[in-house]
Amino acid sequence: MSDDLLEIGGQRFKSRLIVGTGKYESVAQTEQALVAAGTELITVALRRVDLKDRSQGSLMQLLLSGRWKLMPNTAGCYTADEAVRTLRLARELGLSDFVKLEVIGDPKTLYPDNEQTLEAAKILVKEGFTVLPYCIDDPIVCRKLQEIGCAAVMPLAAPIGSGLGIRNPHNIRIILEQSTVPVIVDAGVGTASDAAVAMELGCQGVLINTAIAKAKNPVLMAEAMRQAVSAGRQAFLAGRMPKSAYANASSPEAGLIE
Repeated sequence: MSDDLLEIGGQRFKSRLIVGTGKYESVAQTEQALVAAGTELITVALRRVDLKDRSQGSLMQLLLSGRWKLMPNTAGCYTADEAVRTLRLARELGLSDFVKLEVIGDPKTLYPDNEQTLEAAKILVKEGFTVLPYCIDDPIVCRKLQEIGCAAVMPLAAPIGSGLGIRNPHNIRIILEQSTVPVIVDAGVGTASDAAVAMELGCQGVLINTAIAKAKNPVLMAEAMRQAVSAGRQAFLAGRMPKSAYANASSPEAGLIE
């Protein structure tokens, strides 16, 4: 499995688990969870963290330590203009041009605004950003984002922070069939089995925050997610047995003495 790498925008990662850095009880717990997850790519909400505070023990000091690749995101943005300006600022501050685009259309469900997401993606791709957009599990939107030049598509499994797991595996399968870029499930994963299901469907990765940060034991859950993503990927590559409506004996009958 050492040569089974996740490639996004020309960059390669051994881990297929991307981890968010919000909602933890402390910076120390954040660090412990990231280490336990075995992740190489982490994301931070630019509008919900003090970007100027890089003092010893601060979240930004941890995130910029060089131990992980940092992917700024636009959580909390409701228009394409807000999202583009936020990511331009991140680049000017030297954070990264490898970004997660998130443009929310509804404050209750936190579903993305398809129109605004597409508009922002066009601008950012033209400006040289490597764009990973959070989007609805809509095959048409995912296809359009791919055609714009996004480095991956990240359809939701369920509403952000809901923990409901994959609500529409059929749509995810269609998105996977038509995609020529990585498909990464983003939002809605609640526990390790949800992550495994996403990987068994053929998704190239999973992005998780709340399911780890709000677990009773976040560090232990981070380890569980790491193992689930790995197991799900191996199961997908192995290819599952065919389903059958009837029993099929495990041992052959040939050779039995009558």
